Amino acid sequence: MKGIYLDHAASAPLLPEVAEAMLDAMRAGPGNPSSLHAFGRAARARLTDARDRMAAALNCKPSELVFTSGGTESDNAAVIGAARALRQKGKTHVVVSAIEHHAVLHAADALEREGFAVTRVMPDSTGYIDPAAVEEAIRPETGLVSVMWANNEVGTIQPVHRIGELLSSRGIVFHVDAVQALGAVPIDLGQTPAQLVSFSAHKLGGPQGIGALYIAAGTPFEPIIHGGSQERKRRAGTENVAAACGFALAVELAVERRETRNRRLAALRDRLEALLIARLGPGGAIVNGRIGSRLPHVTNISFIGADTETLLMALDLEGIAAASGSACSSGSLERSHVLKAMGLPEERLKSAVRFSFGPSNTMEEIETAAEKIATIAERLRNK
Repeated sequence: MKGIYLDHAASAPLLPEVAEAMLDAMRAGPGNPSSLHAFGRAARARLTDARDRMAAALNCKPSELVFTSGGTESDNAAVIGAARALRQKGKTHVVVSAIEHHAVLHAADALEREGFAVTRVMPDSTGYIDPAAVEEAIRPETGLVSVMWANNEVGTIQPVHRIGELLSSRGIVFHVDAVQALGAVPIDLGQTPAQLVSFSAHKLGGPQGIGALYIAAGTPFEPIIHGGSQERKRRAGTENVAAACGFALAVELAVERRETRNRRLAALRDRLEALLIARLGPGGAIVNGRIGSRLPHVTNISFIGADTETLLMALDLEGIAAASGSACSSGSLERSHVLKAMGLPEERLKSAVRFSFGPSNTMEEIETAAEKIATIAERLRNK
């Protein structure tokens, strides 16, 4: 499909190398990794190899990685699974940031309905979670804290190491949603003070429908999916061997190419921002997020005087794919919970658009997109 795809944070195109790796696994023959015959053992070997390679790339033990159906399941399993296990120790309080992905926030809502107490920590106006605010939210009965590594809407990178260190001294389990961070920031699980970390394949050129959850050895955890004894009895269900092979390669490539990729994507992001601000003025195009500490491939811009939904529809007609970071419910656009939590004024809330970049984007595309975006924004704000 022709057009300019600026929504990689939603789902990145499958890398050709990854597609080939998956096809190789599919062509290798049938086999359930839990079967004891030769076909099953061959499938188990491919799954084990994928897990070993991912563990090496992320610096953890292979036994600490659990394959899931994606980032949402990884987040749900971490938050709900750990909280339920910790409840047996009298820990019935959970802390989450107010700008988490809904996979964490809605899991926390579900825990509240089970009787847990939940505290939601607010960010500052740039989407930054202050470790002091997390510390202030802690109670004697706090068992779990969840703060994402980098925000999926505005790109702000959180001080997860500082937060993790203050929690470690108190014996509190720390969960980090690293779905958007994987491939964009250095991740060394052996040096990260988090016991639970969630990942997803399709944000970095891997297949949709597979994720992973790092569970540090000894972390209290109850499975939320029941059935067979797969994944060391932590996640029932026949493993997706081909997707695991693709995921492993995508992670290896992301780690290998991270620095070069980041420089290139940051240049595309900065160029788009500069062109839009030059054309619309600093009061017409306002960047949301923490400048200087954000993901290289994400920018969130408010086009003052325009409307998000109308902007996105007009951009789509021009062949430009972008996102709002909002959810459409019952036909009415719900403003971004992230931007609301940041306390941004209504004029910025209702005109914000997220653009996210990937290896396939070119500088020529960015310049073409900037011209079209600015023209549309000017037309809408003059209505």
